[in-house]
Amino acid sequence: MGERPVAPTAPELVLETETGSTVMSPSRDYHVGRDPSSDIVLDDVRVSWHHAVLSVEADHWTLEDEHSTNGTYADGRRIHEWGVGPGSEIRFGNPSDGPRAVLVDCARLATEHPSAVFMPSATGTFRQPTTVRPLPTRTVRIGRGGGNDLDIDDLMVSHRHAELQALPDGTYEIVDLGSHNGTYLNGQPVTRAPVTPGDIVGIGHSVFCLVGDQLQEYVDTGEVSLDVRDLTVELDHDHKILLDQVSFPVGEKCLLAVIGPSGSGKSTLLNALTGQRPADRGTVLYDGRDLYRDYAELRRRIGLVPQDDILHAQLTVHRALGYAAELRFPQDTEKAERRARVDEVIRELGLEQRADQPIHSLSGGQRKRVSVALELLTKPSLLFLDEPTSGLDPGMDRSVMHMLRGLADDGRTVIVVTHSVLSLDVCDRLLVLAPGGTVAYYGPPDETLPFFGFVQWPEAFEAFEHDRDRDWAGEYRDSLQHEQYIEGVGTPPYLPSAAPAAAVGPPPKAQSWGAQLGTLVRRYAATLSADRTFLAIMIALPFVMGAMARALAGGKLTQETAMNALLILCVGGVLTGAANAVRELVKERAIHQRERAVGLSRSAYLMSKVVVLGTITVLQAIVLTLVALLGVDLDAPGGEGVLMPPLVELTLAVALLSFTAMMLGLLVSALVRREEVTMPLLVLLAIVQVVFCGALLKLNGVAVIQQLSWLVPSRWALGAMAGTIGLARIVPGDLTGDPLFRRSAGVWLLDMGMLVVLSLVFGYAVDRLLRRHEPLVMRK
Repeated sequence: MGERPVAPTAPELVLETETGSTVMSPSRDYHVGRDPSSDIVLDDVRVSWHHAVLSVEADHWTLEDEHSTNGTYADGRRIHEWGVGPGSEIRFGNPSDGPRAVLVDCARLATEHPSAVFMPSATGTFRQPTTVRPLPTRTVRIGRGGGNDLDIDDLMVSHRHAELQALPDGTYEIVDLGSHNGTYLNGQPVTRAPVTPGDIVGIGHSVFCLVGDQLQEYVDTGEVSLDVRDLTVELDHDHKILLDQVSFPVGEKCLLAVIGPSGSGKSTLLNALTGQRPADRGTVLYDGRDLYRDYAELRRRIGLVPQDDILHAQLTVHRALGYAAELRFPQDTEKAERRARVDEVIRELGLEQRADQPIHSLSGGQRKRVSVALELLTKPSLLFLDEPTSGLDPGMDRSVMHMLRGLADDGRTVIVVTHSVLSLDVCDRLLVLAPGGTVAYYGPPDETLPFFGFVQWPEAFEAFEHDRDRDWAGEYRDSLQHEQYIEGVGTPPYLPSAAPAAAVGPPPKAQSWGAQLGTLVRRYAATLSADRTFLAIMIALPFVMGAMARALAGGKLTQETAMNALLILCVGGVLTGAANAVRELVKERAIHQRERAVGLSRSAYLMSKVVVLGTITVLQAIVLTLVALLGVDLDAPGGEGVLMPPLVELTLAVALLSFTAMMLGLLVSALVRREEVTMPLLVLLAIVQVVFCGALLKLNGVAVIQQLSWLVPSRWALGAMAGTIGLARIVPGDLTGDPLFRRSAGVWLLDMGMLVVLSLVFGYAVDRLLRRHEPLVMRK
């Protein structure tokens, strides 16, 4: 088992057995036997404790029997020492049905199957199969619950998920049955594809491999490792390095904290490890599987808790998690199943006493627990958290970190980016990033300050700031800690893909577009109805604006009152619509980004806003108009409107104006970066509507100004209302002589039609702006 002094020229081989595969390097020997400390363990009574050894002689491999009781058989004959190579079949203990092993050329596998995981035992995911079945001779239906040939107890799996079909020629193919979360072959989504030995089929948290004459299932239980190798990220426009060859291993059930001064690349590293913004160079191995290559499948094994809360604070804990479960689990999941999983997560995080309490009434630490609970619904194996203790007092800080310690101990790998150094002692490993995105230290937290030569953390951070020319990464590479905690950790061999990874698009939707829309509408309506302040404003605003318009209108629209009454209706319609929407997207940006990354439809999200806010806005507009004009003599010619009764036309115009203003408010909300700037912009929006509506200034025929006014909704709404009552007749003059104020069916329909066009234009712009805020991988 010792290292050889001369580098051998024998090829690297893969030894495939019924329990997995072993990559054999020619630099060492490999012992086979029943002894658990053997390199290849065969749990069969016919196999001796120390049965045989595989070693290299110059340019070839040799199999030598170690005086086993029942013998070793190569190519059908009993041997004591025998030259073996690619294609050799070996039996241990019995020539016909003893444990079987086949040798395969590693380089050939890498060339012929670049996207497959061909070395199960070289990855943590494939240590020991969860179940082993004989290869089927007929079609096998795979799904969750009863009625399937192969049942998977996993809420990420649909009831009728996929079929493994046995073909007449003895080969197999996998067929997706319209599942909601997809079926994957070697990490890529497929609807129908042939399956060959060495391929892996991913369904939910399970993967299936064809090994010999068996179908082996491996279930991802959460105990996974992460191996980060030479991650490098640079900005496209100026080639500035944000991460510089960052490497470190993360073991099972490990709690890793990532710290460093501002600008050291902590957020960049988080995005690279979660696949939100893949690194430009380097690899991330999820239990030996290339995360970027297999990201389409593995993305659902990753939970991410951003710094901002990702739940609607007005909802109760149980209700918020219930809506999240609806959006993340397959559409055919029963309500009782979803509720059971929500209750299970609430118990796991100790939130039973807070389940029926509004989230906004919880402490900072409890709110963070709820955000973590949301991510745990789908049982991720990797959990990432960005600044979970930001803004918390020291007691809450320690409580949150102990919660993360417990989550890791329960069988997850947890990585937390933090500025706090108060509770690093509960972590297994600490990664310190230096300015420039390099590794200054990786190892146990209690060895960090002695390594840097400081007593307290402020001294270390001051050194990062002041000693920018110091080679922090070089010092660590030359240290004993680097040798012990990075080089000395055995990591699985990795065969790089011979072909580039396929482009990864948005994840599959757990629900259909219509089902997502229904859930989002119900959740948004519940959120708004729980916000009493918002409800009070929504109810009061149309009555207040309507009363102002009625006071100006008096009992009849006259030359003195008509223009002012219509102007107030325009301002009221704009304010009610825009005020409803101007905060709604920016305040939910973190929520939308996270939900989009796990399969939320952008258009369904936007449409839920349009449906709920549009309904409220139209109702407000109706109340506004009726309070202002019901019972008022509108003085329309002949008491008739252009196409309908005057009050109906005026109500339609105000309602459509309010709806268009609401869409404009959503556009503003999608444009801004902070919620606090929306109110000043709302005031500016109202002023623009007043100036460019045509009630105060002559716009027709004024170059540039006239064209700009076409983008202002109140311009068209005032024109429609003016045409309905014949404003030019009531208030003669240059202002009312505007062609858009003319009383005719064509002009009135043009005015109303332009409001519809502006609504569609604003809606399209909002959709594009929402896309701009999504993770890079979602925009490909």
